[in-house]
Amino acid sequence: MILFDLLCSDDHRFEGWFKSGETFDTQIAAGEVTCPVCGDTAVHKALSAPALLKGSSRADGIAVKLREAMAELRQRVIDKCDYVGDRFPDEARSIHYGEKEERPIYGEATPDEAKDLREEGIEVVAIPWPSRQDS
Repeated sequence: MILFDLLCSDDHRFEGWFKSGETFDTQIAAGEVTCPVCGDTAVHKALSAPALLKGSSRADGIAVKLREAMAELRQRVIDKCDYVGDRFPDEARSIHYGEKEERPIYGEATPDEAKDLREEGIEVVAIPWPSRQDS
């Protein structure tokens, strides 16, 4: 048995037990996995912390899965958020203070700019992007 953290398209997080990864894939493809909160069948694996095990081959496998999860996170952000580049601090402030319509954004900010945003009460999360060749 394998336990996966899952998310629906409304970002409800829940757990699911499956006989194997292949069983999970088959059930997802058939629309048999549903969100217990809203009944959505658009379900995918959520990013979760890996269990670190001894042994280089297992550790290598975990590293591969972590890179895959980070690449999936990157693609999800790209698909669902607006890229604002180095205008990120200004855009985040404009949204926070109601000057622009609320929407998910991503871009670049220096550590000092991110600190200033947090001090203003603006939620900012730094995501460690894997390089394209590693993803």
